[in-house]
Amino acid sequence: MARTPRERLVRAGRGFGRPPMIIVDTVLRRRAQEGRPIRVGMVGAGYMGRGLVRHISTSVAGMRVAAISNRHAANAERAYTEAGLAHVRADTAGAISAAVAGGRPVVTEDAFALIAAEGIDCLVDVTGAVEFGARVTVAAIERGLPVVTMNAELDCTVGPLLAHRARTAGVVLTGADGDQPAVQANLLRFVRSLGVSPLVAGNVKGFQDEYRTPTTQQPFAKRWGQNVRMITSFTDGTKVSFEQAIVANAFGFTVPRRGMYGRDHTGHVDELTGMYDVDELREFGGIVDYVVGAKPAPGVYVLGTHDDPAQRQYLELYKLGRGPLYSFYTPYHLCHFEVPHTVVRAVDFGDAALTPPAGPRVDVVATAKRDLPAGTVLDGIGGYDSYGVAESHAVTRAEGLLPMGISEGCVLRRAVARDTVLSYADVSLPPGRLVDALRVEQDNLFAV
Repeated sequence: MARTPRERLVRAGRGFGRPPMIIVDTVLRRRAQEGRPIRVGMVGAGYMGRGLVRHISTSVAGMRVAAISNRHAANAERAYTEAGLAHVRADTAGAISAAVAGGRPVVTEDAFALIAAEGIDCLVDVTGAVEFGARVTVAAIERGLPVVTMNAELDCTVGPLLAHRARTAGVVLTGADGDQPAVQANLLRFVRSLGVSPLVAGNVKGFQDEYRTPTTQQPFAKRWGQNVRMITSFTDGTKVSFEQAIVANAFGFTVPRRGMYGRDHTGHVDELTGMYDVDELREFGGIVDYVVGAKPAPGVYVLGTHDDPAQRQYLELYKLGRGPLYSFYTPYHLCHFEVPHTVVRAVDFGDAALTPPAGPRVDVVATAKRDLPAGTVLDGIGGYDSYGVAESHAVTRAEGLLPMGISEGCVLRRAVARDTVLSYADVSLPPGRLVDALRVEQDNLFAV
């Protein structure tokens, strides 16, 4: 159905700005007036972390980045310098506490000293590292700190267990507004508030090629000053698999098949309403999916149904079509710009933007990116050896498949061909990792 430009503008706005987090501006204004800003501790000072520090420091009254930890202090110092802030160095929890109490931005190479320090109201994980992120998150939960994680790699691997631990400890562990999973979560909550039953939560990608490597992605990473392995994980399908698994685990959805449908579609996301079997979606209880090339990009979409015939008439009147599937979308995700919303939601409202309420529903499993000889030490996420594919947790457990977040450092016991999904039986695990223990604990806790 052709639409006028006005109708297109109206539809482009449908969904964003709707979540209850909009009240955070009032809370932040009050905090600024009262001189009691939320004091954020940040672990990781890469591209996204530096953007977050700059944004909070220049645009978010009522909040400040009180302390930054990074394994190389120079990167943490760069984050403050680029934001126009003078800083001090500290190596102990006591020295960090003193700096925070005095309102002096502080840099440390010891994340655990930062977590142990007094005066931090919320921790933000911007590392993207699975093993180190696990240690940081566990320590923060044990300390009683709310945690906002931008670490999708960790969240997908052991997020349900960490969320369980956080609930037990009485603290909030949440994904971050601005990244696609939480943007979908806000949209899903909005759609449910309309009485619409969501059946598809989707992600819009511009490009995907499972065989991309750090070599092919180096020019793009260099241009934007980003980590080349992170960029590779965006293009080889691993990151979208992590993101959609996180949404599935938070909302009880599944995947319709290994890898999701992942269609190529250059039209509008509204047109996707005719590409799904509603009865199949209902049988699944809702699915996660993605589409390559659709518009608006780089946004997210939710497709849902309404059971009330009278309300379906209203939805048609309001230009959502005749159903049975109705399309809702957010046309962008603004990453670090939206993270302060999550911090306020966690600290002042005890509200998680996105968190799994129970056990895992979807995993991301490691798949060979090339023919791999026996003895290969897998280079993990965004590398040369493997890419991640979404699979139902039931299949992952039944077939003993190797989670992508576990794969780094594993040694192949046998040769495998390209596109083979790896299993635990194929590898030897590195000794002494926390993430392996957490994965076992998660499997045991949520065993059917």
